[in-house]
Amino acid sequence: MVQTHHDTGLHRILNRAGVYSAAQGLLLRKGARERYVREFIRPYPGCRILDIGCGPADILAHLPQTIGGYVGFDMNPEYIAAAQRRWGAAGTFRCQKLEAATLADLDACDIVLANGILHHLGDAEAVHLFDLAHRALRAGGWLVTYDNVYVEDQHWFARWLINRDRGRAVRTREGYETLARARFSRIDSGILHDTLRVPYTILVMRCTKSSER
Repeated sequence: MVQTHHDTGLHRILNRAGVYSAAQGLLLRKGARERYVREFIRPYPGCRILDIGCGPADILAHLPQTIGGYVGFDMNPEYIAAAQRRWGAAGTFRCQKLEAATLADLDACDIVLANGILHHLGDAEAVHLFDLAHRALRAGGWLVTYDNVYVEDQHWFARWLINRDRGRAVRTREGYETLARARFSRIDSGILHDTLRVPYTILVMRCTKSSER
């Protein structure tokens, strides 16, 4: 199930890096990012991380300094400029769309992140993202996605907020997982209801690349 929404002036304001980061900081519960990193991203010493749609790369504040490298891609030049100012040499930040040809310039990754990306993509674009992530990963590596989701008996305010999200392709859990299975055979997912200070519903998927594919 996909539902589409209309753009608003607020959505355009959120394209500004400072506004976006401030909004995230206000809405997220204390410790929500740390929990997400600990339970789902699971970084380890030396791991190489590719972040698709990295935004201002706020996630770097919650990743250990022992990771082996971080490369973030985003098409918003203001987001990338903000990431470069804040993080400098702590990561590599590229203002461009990630495509298959670009992967030839990158080492195989251990972890790929796509935080808040899938609900902005139509089905074909989403499958393309899963394909890119699969190609970028070493065998045994994993992709982590984080998106709002429609569920049964959803809190009315959570659904009201999600209906007004910038993303125009919010799906059900089954809808997201079906797209992921185009490239990944192992998918572990969980529904989170307590990441924000207001009622909201998030689906996290952890898609592991099999050593056989």
